[in-house]
Amino acid sequence: MLFLINMTEFYNRSIAVKKCLNKHPRSIQKQTVARDRILPKVSFAMDNFQPKAPTAGAARQRRKIIAAWRKVDLHELEGARKNPAATAAELIPKVISKLGLAQRRSEVEIVKVWNRLIDPTIVAHAQPTGINKGTLFVTVDNSVWLEEIVRYRRREILQRLQFAFGKELILKISYRIG
Repeated sequence: MLFLINMTEFYNRSIAVKKCLNKHPRSIQKQTVARDRILPKVSFAMDNFQPKAPTAGAARQRRKIIAAWRKVDLHELEGARKNPAATAAELIPKVISKLGLAQRRSEVEIVKVWNRLIDPTIVAHAQPTGINKGTLFVTVDNSVWLEEIVRYRRREILQRLQFAFGKELILKISYRIG
């Protein structure tokens, strides 16, 4: 209401200024001074308007209004279209841990060292198959070689592997026929 009154008053004063300027021709500078004397500067409420940042509640309300207008809620479908891409730097450590590549790398290293440190006749009949919680699992061809290794060579093999990898990594060796 106040805005309408101000606009009406502004219009009436602008007509009065035009009439005044038409009656008395003056220079442009004098016309501006006369206009400013008769017409006050009008400031509107929108001149100093600063929009507020939308809140979560306002966004939710907006989404509900749009869903009611469309008669379908597409919020979940729009969320599914977001780009789920990740960088390789983020993905590689996760993939390595899921595949257990660090564990397999140590197993491959154990096989390499096994082939170099242990007697070639034993290597021909016994191979490490895995390591779990400090126990190295070794598969042996038959019971004769199992008996030979367990009775006479077990301590020697364990000492050599512990010297190569440390006592924390290999605590004991479990032999199996396979």
